[in-house]
Amino acid sequence: MFIAHAPSGYLLATHFVERARSLPVRTGVAVAAGVIGSLAPDFDMLWFHLVDARQTHHHKYISHWPVLWLSLLLLALLWRHARPSSAGAIVLGVFAAGGLLHMVLDSVVGDIWWFAPFVDRPFALFTVPALYKPWWLNFFLHWSFALELAICAWALATYRRRRRTRPIQGLR
Repeated sequence: MFIAHAPSGYLLATHFVERARSLPVRTGVAVAAGVIGSLAPDFDMLWFHLVDARQTHHHKYISHWPVLWLSLLLLALLWRHARPSSAGAIVLGVFAAGGLLHMVLDSVVGDIWWFAPFVDRPFALFTVPALYKPWWLNFFLHWSFALELAICAWALATYRRRRRTRPIQGLR
């Protein structure tokens, strides 16, 4: 995935917000947590380029371990159970769900080590053949990029619908 992580995080968070009866946090904060969470696993690209000199596949870093995002989600659920009115639990939960969604989307055509650190084996639903140079052109010309465009279109339609139905409050 190249362009659909932030839109997918937006869709996840707005879905959650629209179904919640009440939230102890502003809607905009919850949506921001979902978007940032859906992008957070790729923050490792700084380490990948600046420190690691591209020696290790960045999906092998801890930020791309599903166990990290599942643990954060479990922590948020336990926190929410202990303190039902905690805004932090909601923010952490939506953030962690965004990170986990990133893992799912990366698994479509990218290797994700779903059982790391216990098993050193990547999983991907489909493989993108290396036919073109530069390397990223293979992804943009693969059918999976249509899925990314569909996610972006869905997010844009959701944003427009939400703006139309709540023009004054906007984020609430």
